[in-house]
Amino acid sequence: MTDYMVQFLYRTLVYGIALIIALPFHEFAHAWTANKLGDPTARWQGRLTLNPLKHLDVFGAILMLFTGIGWAKPVPINPGNFKNPKAGMAISSLAGPVSNLLLALLSMICYKVLVVVVVGTGGLFYDLAESLINIFYLMVSINVGLAVFNLLPVPPLDGSRVANYFLPERTYFQIMQYERMIMIFLMFAVFSGVLDRPLAIVRSFFWNVLDFITRPLDLLLHLVV
Repeated sequence: MTDYMVQFLYRTLVYGIALIIALPFHEFAHAWTANKLGDPTARWQGRLTLNPLKHLDVFGAILMLFTGIGWAKPVPINPGNFKNPKAGMAISSLAGPVSNLLLALLSMICYKVLVVVVVGTGGLFYDLAESLINIFYLMVSINVGLAVFNLLPVPPLDGSRVANYFLPERTYFQIMQYERMIMIFLMFAVFSGVLDRPLAIVRSFFWNVLDFITRPLDLLLHLVV
């Protein structure tokens, strides 16, 4: 087996581990928030869990693994169970991207701790920590990417349901009539590279925000290690 194949398999394995954590966490956040707001639909269907097998869509996961763009099984939500259907849908939809940003923050903390500890100990534990460092780095990248992509105000992404809160009902339903067509155009824009630059700018913004939030940790680690 060539070095290239070994590196490819290693990268795929590390990316896959990060992905198996990120996608179910996103869907669990939808289910947990909807349940807290009064809609038990996801809980009744066994989706109030972090078990990846309950959330992963095989094709969407494979696509995400090799292209960086994919999806999980959508969590079923019945807005009729919310006291305020529009607000309930907006909050439960927003929970997914927010959970990814929180997971990215936690991953960045773990990444920085590992990097400083390894460097501070002269690389004594580098071989042992290398895989974890790569996983946490990818966890930051994947979760920020998922949050940014899902916040796009385009159906059927989470951002469209958040935008619905600020739109008149008639306007929203008119837009949703073209959901499938809009999704096709979105996929074309993603795979053609049209959205690469705008998405990269927003991802960079969130990455810098997370780095700024964890900057006190950098100072503390350099004092301790």
